[in-house]
Amino acid sequence: MANIVQFDNVGLRYGTGAETLSDVSFALSSGAFYFLTGPSGAGKTSLLRLLYLAQRPSRGQIRMFGEDVVTAPRARLPEFRRRIGVVFQDFRLVPHLSTFDNVALPLRVAGVAERELETPVREMLAWVGLADRASARPATLSGGEQQRVAIARAVIGRPDVLVADEPTGNVDPEMALRLLHLFDGLNRLGTTVVVATHDLHLLSRIGSARMMRLDRGRLSDPTGALKHPPLEPRVA
Repeated sequence: MANIVQFDNVGLRYGTGAETLSDVSFALSSGAFYFLTGPSGAGKTSLLRLLYLAQRPSRGQIRMFGEDVVTAPRARLPEFRRRIGVVFQDFRLVPHLSTFDNVALPLRVAGVAERELETPVREMLAWVGLADRASARPATLSGGEQQRVAIARAVIGRPDVLVADEPTGNVDPEMALRLLHLFDGLNRLGTTVVVATHDLHLLSRIGSARMMRLDRGRLSDPTGALKHPPLEPRVA
Protein backbone atom coordinates (compact mmCIF):
# COMPACT_ATOMS: atom_id res chain seq x y z
CA MET A 1 0.00 0.00 0.00
CA ALA A 2 1.12 3.55 -0.71
CA ASN A 3 1.93 5.86 2.18
CA ILE A 4 -0.66 8.51 2.92
CA VAL A 5 1.44 10.12 5.69
CA GLN A 6 5.23 10.32 6.06
CA PHE A 7 7.12 11.86 9.01
CA ASP A 8 10.88 12.31 8.65
CA ASN A 9 13.00 13.38 11.67
CA VAL A 10 10.18 15.50 13.04
CA GLY A 11 10.74 17.51 16.20
CA LEU A 12 8.26 19.65 18.13
CA ARG A 13 9.12 22.22 20.75
CA TYR A 14 6.70 24.53 22.57
CA GLY A 15 8.39 27.83 23.35
CA THR A 16 11.96 27.55 24.60
CA GLY A 17 11.56 24.32 26.58
CA ALA A 18 12.79 20.85 25.76
CA GLU A 19 11.42 19.10 22.72
CA THR A 20 8.07 17.40 23.23
CA LEU A 21 8.72 15.18 20.20
CA SER A 22 12.21 14.30 18.97
CA ASP A 23 13.36 12.68 15.72
CA VAL A 24 10.00 11.08 14.99
CA SER A 25 9.98 9.14 11.72
CA PHE A 26 7.26 6.79 10.48
CA ALA A 27 4.92 6.14 7.56
CA LEU A 28 1.19 5.44 7.59
CA SER A 29 -0.05 3.22 4.80
CA SER A 30 -3.19 4.24 2.97
CA GLY A 31 -6.17 2.28 4.27
CA ALA A 32 -4.44 0.86 7.37
CA PHE A 33 -5.48 0.98 11.05
CA TYR A 34 -3.06 2.11 13.76
CA PHE A 35 -3.11 2.33 17.53
CA LEU A 36 -0.88 4.99 19.07
CA THR A 37 0.09 4.02 22.61
CA GLY A 38 2.36 5.24 25.37
CA PRO A 39 2.22 6.55 28.94
CA SER A 40 0.68 9.88 29.89
CA GLY A 41 3.00 12.70 28.90
CA ALA A 42 4.64 10.66 26.13
CA GLY A 43 3.54 13.16 23.47
CA LYS A 44 0.58 11.33 21.91
CA THR A 45 -1.67 14.38 21.74
CA SER A 46 1.16 16.48 20.31
CA LEU A 47 1.75 13.89 17.60
CA LEU A 48 -1.95 13.86 16.77
CA ARG A 49 -1.96 17.67 16.52
CA LEU A 50 0.72 17.37 13.86
CA LEU A 51 -1.34 14.72 12.08
CA TYR A 52 -4.47 16.85 11.86
CA LEU A 53 -2.47 19.98 10.97
CA ALA A 54 -3.26 22.01 14.07
CA GLN A 55 0.47 22.41 14.71
CA ARG A 56 3.54 22.80 12.53
CA PRO A 57 6.69 20.95 13.61
CA SER A 58 9.76 22.79 14.83
CA ARG A 59 11.87 20.76 12.43
CA GLY A 60 11.65 17.85 10.03
CA GLN A 61 9.36 17.03 7.14
CA ILE A 62 5.73 15.89 7.05
CA ARG A 63 4.14 14.72 3.82
CA MET A 64 0.42 14.03 3.55
CA PHE A 65 -1.54 13.02 0.46
CA GLY A 66 1.71 13.20 -1.50
CA GLU A 67 2.51 16.81 -0.58
CA ASP A 68 4.82 18.58 1.87
CA VAL A 69 2.40 20.14 4.37
CA VAL A 70 5.12 21.88 6.40
CA THR A 71 6.09 24.27 3.62
CA ALA A 72 2.62 24.45 2.05
CA PRO A 73 1.05 27.96 2.11
CA ARG A 74 -1.36 28.43 5.02
CA ALA A 75 -4.11 29.15 2.50
CA ARG A 76 -3.92 25.50 1.40
CA LEU A 77 -4.21 23.97 4.86
CA PRO A 78 -8.05 24.00 4.92
CA GLU A 79 -7.98 21.91 1.74
CA PHE A 80 -5.87 19.27 3.51
CA ARG A 81 -7.87 19.46 6.74
CA ARG A 82 -11.12 18.69 4.94
CA ARG A 83 -9.67 15.25 4.22
CA ILE A 84 -9.02 14.57 7.93
CA GLY A 85 -11.60 13.64 10.55
CA VAL A 86 -10.73 14.40 14.17
CA VAL A 87 -12.16 13.15 17.47
CA PHE A 88 -10.89 15.44 20.24
CA GLN A 89 -10.56 14.50 23.90
CA ASP A 90 -12.55 17.61 24.84
CA PHE A 91 -15.19 17.02 22.12
CA ARG A 92 -15.27 20.63 20.77
CA LEU A 93 -18.92 20.56 19.88
CA VAL A 94 -20.53 23.82 18.77
CA PRO A 95 -22.60 24.74 21.86
CA HIS A 96 -25.45 26.57 20.13
CA LEU A 97 -26.04 23.79 17.58
CA SER A 98 -28.21 20.73 18.12
CA THR A 99 -26.82 17.21 18.02
CA PHE A 100 -28.15 16.87 14.46
CA ASP A 101 -26.52 20.11 13.31
CA ASN A 102 -23.19 19.31 14.98
CA VAL A 103 -23.03 16.00 13.10
CA ALA A 104 -24.20 17.62 9.86
CA LEU A 105 -21.59 20.38 10.06
CA PRO A 106 -18.82 18.67 8.00
CA LEU A 107 -21.31 17.84 5.24
CA ARG A 108 -22.55 21.43 5.13
CA VAL A 109 -18.98 22.74 5.00
CA ALA A 110 -18.36 20.34 2.08
CA GLY A 111 -21.35 21.80 0.24
CA VAL A 112 -23.79 18.90 0.59
CA ALA A 113 -27.35 20.03 -0.22
CA GLU A 114 -29.75 20.26 2.74
CA ARG A 115 -32.12 17.75 1.16
CA GLU A 116 -29.29 15.20 1.16
CA LEU A 117 -28.35 15.63 4.83
CA GLU A 118 -31.30 14.09 6.61
CA THR A 119 -30.76 10.41 5.84
CA PRO A 120 -26.99 10.10 6.51
CA VAL A 121 -27.15 12.20 9.69
CA ARG A 122 -30.14 10.27 11.08
CA GLU A 123 -28.49 6.96 10.26
CA MET A 124 -25.25 7.99 11.95
CA LEU A 125 -27.08 9.18 15.07
CA ALA A 126 -28.94 5.88 15.24
CA TRP A 127 -25.68 3.95 14.93
CA VAL A 128 -24.08 5.76 17.88
CA GLY A 129 -27.26 5.40 19.94
CA LEU A 130 -28.40 9.03 19.82
CA ALA A 131 -31.43 8.87 17.51
CA ASP A 132 -33.62 10.29 20.29
CA ARG A 133 -31.19 13.15 21.08
CA ALA A 134 -31.06 14.79 17.64
CA SER A 135 -32.52 18.09 18.85
CA ALA A 136 -30.55 18.27 22.12
CA ARG A 137 -27.85 20.90 22.68
CA PRO A 138 -24.40 19.78 23.91
CA ALA A 139 -24.92 21.27 27.38
CA THR A 140 -27.81 18.86 28.00
CA LEU A 141 -25.83 15.77 26.98
CA SER A 142 -23.73 13.58 29.24
CA GLY A 143 -19.99 13.31 28.66
CA GLY A 144 -20.43 9.96 26.94
CA GLU A 145 -23.18 11.33 24.70
CA GLN A 146 -21.03 14.31 23.75
CA GLN A 147 -18.21 11.93 22.85
CA ARG A 148 -20.53 9.96 20.59
CA VAL A 149 -21.66 13.16 18.85
CA ALA A 150 -18.00 14.10 18.32
CA ILE A 151 -17.27 10.69 16.81
CA ALA A 152 -20.32 10.82 14.54
CA ARG A 153 -19.28 14.26 13.31
CA ALA A 154 -15.72 13.09 12.62
CA VAL A 155 -16.67 10.05 10.55
CA ILE A 156 -19.81 11.14 8.69
CA GLY A 157 -17.85 12.60 5.78
CA ARG A 158 -15.77 9.43 5.31
CA PRO A 159 -12.44 11.24 5.63
CA ASP A 160 -9.23 9.94 4.06
CA VAL A 161 -7.60 10.00 7.52
CA LEU A 162 -9.33 9.71 10.90
CA VAL A 163 -7.43 10.78 14.02
CA ALA A 164 -8.97 9.96 17.41
CA ASP A 165 -7.54 11.00 20.78
CA GLU A 166 -8.74 8.58 23.50
CA PRO A 167 -12.14 8.21 21.80
CA THR A 168 -13.52 5.63 24.23
CA GLY A 169 -12.53 7.36 27.45
CA ASN A 170 -16.03 8.61 28.34
CA VAL A 171 -18.27 5.72 27.31
CA ASP A 172 -19.09 2.35 28.84
CA PRO A 173 -17.25 -0.78 27.61
CA GLU A 174 -20.14 -1.93 25.39
CA MET A 175 -20.40 1.44 23.62
CA ALA A 176 -16.60 1.69 23.43
CA LEU A 177 -16.48 -1.58 21.53
CA ARG A 178 -19.31 -0.45 19.26
CA LEU A 179 -17.50 2.79 18.45
CA LEU A 180 -14.28 0.95 17.72
CA HIS A 181 -16.19 -1.28 15.33
CA LEU A 182 -17.42 1.90 13.65
CA PHE A 183 -13.80 2.96 13.16
CA ASP A 184 -13.04 -0.55 11.89
CA GLY A 185 -15.89 -0.31 9.37
CA LEU A 186 -14.74 3.10 8.20
CA ASN A 187 -11.25 1.69 7.80
CA ARG A 188 -12.60 -1.09 5.58
CA LEU A 189 -14.01 1.60 3.29
CA GLY A 190 -10.47 2.91 2.80
CA THR A 191 -9.94 5.46 5.58
CA THR A 192 -6.58 5.41 7.36
CA VAL A 193 -7.38 5.34 11.09
CA VAL A 194 -5.11 6.41 13.98
CA VAL A 195 -6.47 5.87 17.49
CA ALA A 196 -4.52 7.06 20.53
CA THR A 197 -5.41 5.06 23.61
CA HIS A 198 -4.29 3.58 26.90
CA ASP A 199 -6.81 0.72 26.76
CA LEU A 200 -4.91 -2.00 24.94
CA HIS A 201 -7.12 -4.78 26.34
CA LEU A 202 -10.25 -3.27 24.81
CA LEU A 203 -8.58 -2.57 21.49
CA SER A 204 -7.32 -6.14 21.17
CA ARG A 205 -10.91 -7.35 21.07
CA ILE A 206 -11.52 -6.05 17.56
CA GLY A 207 -8.55 -7.76 15.91
CA SER A 208 -4.90 -7.05 15.26
CA ALA A 209 -3.77 -3.60 14.22
CA ARG A 210 -0.50 -1.89 13.51
CA MET A 211 1.07 -0.36 16.59
CA MET A 212 3.10 2.76 17.31
CA ARG A 213 4.40 3.45 20.80
CA LEU A 214 5.64 6.79 22.05
CA ASP A 215 7.92 7.06 25.06
CA ARG A 216 9.14 10.47 26.24
CA GLY A 217 8.62 12.08 22.86
CA ARG A 218 10.23 9.36 20.79
CA LEU A 219 8.89 6.35 18.97
CA SER A 220 10.40 3.58 21.07
CA ASP A 221 10.26 1.23 18.07
CA PRO A 222 9.85 3.38 14.94
CA THR A 223 9.37 0.32 12.73
CA GLY A 224 6.79 -1.23 15.02
CA ALA A 225 3.99 0.36 13.04
CA LEU A 226 4.92 -1.85 10.11
CA LYS A 227 5.26 -5.20 11.88
CA HIS A 228 1.64 -6.05 12.51
CA PRO A 229 -0.93 -6.92 9.82
CA PRO A 230 -4.01 -4.77 9.18
CA LEU A 231 -7.18 -5.64 11.06
CA GLU A 232 -8.61 -9.01 10.09
CA PRO A 233 -12.22 -9.11 8.89
CA ARG A 234 -14.57 -9.35 11.87
CA VAL A 235 -16.88 -12.36 11.99
CA ALA A 236 -20.47 -11.27 12.56
